[in-house]
Amino acid sequence: MTVDHAKPAAVGADRPAVKRTPAPKARRRSDRDGKWWTPWLFLAPALILFVYFKFIPMITAVTMSFQDVQPYLGNQWVGGENYSTVLGDEAFHSAIWHTVVIAIGQTVGSMVIGLALALLMEGQSKRLKFLRSAAFLPVVVPIAVVAELWRIMYHPTGDGMLNSILGLVGLGPSGFINDPDTSMISVIVTGIWRGAPYDMMIFLAGLAGIDRGLYEAATVDGASRWRKILHVTLPGLRSVFSILFVLAAIRGLRVFTEVFLLTNGGPNGSTEVAMTLIYKLGLEQNRLGVGAAGAVLLFLATLVLTLFVQVLRRRRDA
Repeated sequence: MTVDHAKPAAVGADRPAVKRTPAPKARRRSDRDGKWWTPWLFLAPALILFVYFKFIPMITAVTMSFQDVQPYLGNQWVGGENYSTVLGDEAFHSAIWHTVVIAIGQTVGSMVIGLALALLMEGQSKRLKFLRSAAFLPVVVPIAVVAELWRIMYHPTGDGMLNSILGLVGLGPSGFINDPDTSMISVIVTGIWRGAPYDMMIFLAGLAGIDRGLYEAATVDGASRWRKILHVTLPGLRSVFSILFVLAAIRGLRVFTEVFLLTNGGPNGSTEVAMTLIYKLGLEQNRLGVGAAGAVLLFLATLVLTLFVQVLRRRRDA
């Protein structure tokens, strides 16, 4: 009896090749790529409103800055005359100086107080969460309400709220926003009170990103609380400082509502800023071309400041 030792045929050798179909994931990716316009369709209403109420007025303002705007009579092209008028106006120079002073005061004050609040309220305790929410309230309150609140507290008589507190420590009543010597600092304090909680939240986000191991190493080396802040916290918040500086500086250069509602540029022009002067030139004196030129100059100053800070940041990070 003989045994056949031939190898068995390979399984499926005589079967026809099966045509492979694309994977479901690839098919889904193909369908998604074919509908690239879907996100833009959802964004279209907001983009249309943004273009209509933001970019078109900006382009119109640039055009008006080169014209003598005469409503219903036709505009006349005057070239750079409006810019010469603005740059040669002594009132505009004073307004720019006041704007810079307020911007510096509010920027430094908001960042210092915001950092102090962030260091005090850092943590995961429920009590701290409540305190952070309470401290953030000035940011969500409308600026018109904030201005009216501080205008009441700045009442110049002896029975005013802040003057009553000053009287408890033996200080005489102050005119606050009604006194040319104190009106500027009063406006700055109002801006700091509203801006510091916003800076606090940004600092808290930055503090959460600092490596806890650095603090532990500093503790092992015997570093004090102040040295930890100086050598660990502040270097770790370097990028946060640059971002906040740009945001706070832009906020200070564009200050308008609180000045307009508190002092309207007074008394005697002691708090006149660029935005209130542009408002008066354009809407009260009907010099729309000159007001548009001032607005364009303010925009360019803000743009140059932003680019300057970004360039410094990139050089430092390089």
